[in-house]
Amino acid sequence: MANSSQSLIIHPSERDDGVVIHIDPATAGWEHLHFEVRHLHPGATWEWDTGDNELGLVMLGGTCAVRSNRGDWPQVGERQNVFSGLPHALYLPRHTTFSLTAQSPCELAYAWVAVDADFPARLITPADVGIEIRGGDNMTRQINGIIHPGFPCGHLVMVEVYTPAGNWSSFPPHKHDVHREDAAGTLIEADLEEVYFYRFERPGGFAYQRVYTSDGTTDELLFCRDCDLVLVPHGYHPVVGGPGGTTYYLNFLAGSAQSLTATDDPTYAWIKDTFTTIDPRVPVYPIGEYPRPARKDW
Repeated sequence: MANSSQSLIIHPSERDDGVVIHIDPATAGWEHLHFEVRHLHPGATWEWDTGDNELGLVMLGGTCAVRSNRGDWPQVGERQNVFSGLPHALYLPRHTTFSLTAQSPCELAYAWVAVDADFPARLITPADVGIEIRGGDNMTRQINGIIHPGFPCGHLVMVEVYTPAGNWSSFPPHKHDVHREDAAGTLIEADLEEVYFYRFERPGGFAYQRVYTSDGTTDELLFCRDCDLVLVPHGYHPVVGGPGGTTYYLNFLAGSAQSLTATDDPTYAWIKDTFTTIDPRVPVYPIGEYPRPARKDW
């Protein structure tokens, strides 16, 4: 399993086919999750077959048209970039063949994982995205739930997180690397693989992410720049954004349950009881007709 800074962070390197980031279970050192980020010029087409996998795809910026054996979507996306509005996304089940054509410069991110059941294909629009404000004080952040726990799929979870300049995120630190249930069979922690894909509001933006285990076998501090990808195969994984602009990261998760159930680091869990204010910088962009975000202190 990946446990060094060299293997936990992947820097972008654009291929001829527009793929900027690629990981698979073999390169990540885990079992389930594949992930890519792709750039497409206007008029460019990407064709693919999901095979035995389900696929979650989010438009980070731009618009495209999608034709498939599960249905056609003449326009997917509307925001220019991740800092200008809520996302459009697609969920596609296994054995889906599709053709995606860029209608403008496009940046898209997607993950896939093998499943043994079929679920309906679905276009996810901004009206479908659940917006939450989590934490408080200098640990306030905004969560956009795109493929959330309870979404009709096999394994995937997909969320976007916006952390105002200088704030902490994924804090208190939490982990999800053991599948645990209580005596009644209620899930109290899922075993999940996770990726963090970073974008920054301003040139030169950066964040630091620590990935560590309580026994000290993994303890890495990662310097994250634009379009970097961090792998979280195990352990706690808090983030702090640099000053001067909002930190964005996209999370995909997959593992033992379609859940975000996690365990806080007991050293820092008490901090949740000290929050007194919500950072007024969230939500980080106007959300128009969409509901005011709910608040959660976790």
